[in-house]
Amino acid sequence: MQWSFSVGRLFGSELRIHATFFLLLLWIGGAAYVAHGAQAAVQNVAFILALFVCVIAHEFGHALMARRYGIRTPDITLLPIGGMARLERMPEKPAEEIAVALAGPAVNVVIWAALALLLGATGVGALAQMSSGAAIGASDFLAQLAAINLFLAAFNMIPAFPMDGGRVFRAFMAMFMPRERATRIAAGAGQALAFAFGFWGLMGGNVILILIAIFIFMAAAAESNDVQMTSAAKVLKARDAMITAYESLRPDDTMQTASAALIRTTQHEFPVLDEAGALVGFLTRNAIFHAVAHGKNGMQVGEAMETDIPRVPLGGPLDEVLRALHGKVPAVAVTDKAGAMLGYVTRENLGELMVMRARR
Repeated sequence: MQWSFSVGRLFGSELRIHATFFLLLLWIGGAAYVAHGAQAAVQNVAFILALFVCVIAHEFGHALMARRYGIRTPDITLLPIGGMARLERMPEKPAEEIAVALAGPAVNVVIWAALALLLGATGVGALAQMSSGAAIGASDFLAQLAAINLFLAAFNMIPAFPMDGGRVFRAFMAMFMPRERATRIAAGAGQALAFAFGFWGLMGGNVILILIAIFIFMAAAAESNDVQMTSAAKVLKARDAMITAYESLRPDDTMQTASAALIRTTQHEFPVLDEAGALVGFLTRNAIFHAVAHGKNGMQVGEAMETDIPRVPLGGPLDEVLRALHGKVPAVAVTDKAGAMLGYVTRENLGELMVMRARR
């Protein structure tokens, strides 16, 4: 995800923080400082950090449960409105999807139960104190953290995308109807919820609620589109989507040559072929921009290209290409029986294919 950076790896997944997360900390700290002073600012920021540790635990609940079904989670990104675990694919068996979806809220319930047991109370009454922005006392800190974990578990179980409850709802309906139709229903419920949140936020002047509404609306639409694309890909082949007219580069070409090709063509990525015409990698537009920006016009293409390129046969299923594109690869090469490259598929041209099929 753009504007995010890695802070390390945990349980096999890369943990990333989006740059806008720090804007949230500045906003929370600044508002508390203006209203109640430095102590309130420090304590409220500390509470937000503790809360987002719980959010990360929630996302790892999904990731570790998905691992049980052979599904990797390449990265988890911390955003101002929560966390996002990027699974390499969603489980299509309803029972598995339900288990993965419930694992996240279950972590929050466990945290709430542990804190409630430690406190000897549920901490629910502490929620009323959180809207004032005043300093959080040491005795209230854990009580409020317990309460917010219970709230997160309950909120995530709303039966609408992209909440976990929406995935449970979709999986349950998929037992009785096609998965694509079940997704449309759950996504529609998510967008209706987004409108409700947006209206609520506008009426109350709550910017955070409006941002949450926008995120929910876009995520619900993206989930619906993704399932439609996956469904269509099951009946198509790699040859149906591949690009066959393209300009290639050589490993010993310079970045100046690559930048000229970028201007001359409409390509965003360039296959890099050796003297025998075999694929050795892909050079992306971003790599060209980076080299030019740092004055490395003389750098060879072979030094900046990406070499870990998935390959599928000409008659291979398009859903295999789609799964490969979920990773951080610029393209998927389409090859003949001898392994020679015949063309390639990118996210952009795959999306264009799906749009054209939908309009037909």
